[in-house]
Amino acid sequence: MLFRFQNMDIWQRGAAISAPIFQLADKLEQNHLYRFAEQLRAAILSVTNNIAEGSGSTSDAEFAQFLNIARRSVFEVANMLLMFHQFGICREEEVSAPLCELDQLSRMILAFRRTLKT
Repeated sequence: MLFRFQNMDIWQRGAAISAPIFQLADKLEQNHLYRFAEQLRAAILSVTNNIAEGSGSTSDAEFAQFLNIARRSVFEVANMLLMFHQFGICREEEVSAPLCELDQLSRMILAFRRTLKT
């Protein structure tokens, strides 16, 4: 592994969750919902991007700020999935597993953040 973040469970989990979210974004594009697809991809990438960027910080306090942003991005993705289901864009079975994974990732990020000296 080249970078610190690659060994972090929270980054690995976020990367794993990205695959089904990207598949859902592809489905949105097939239905001509390009803006939703773009926003969904950006939000899920923000999770791993902020974990990675924060891991390069020189202080725990700065890293904690990036983890806060990553966690908020998890909530953004969850909100979009819930709204897509509510508006009939996605079926429950398309969003239920990713929502459970996002909940677990949110908890993991928060637990990891608490280990930092801020």
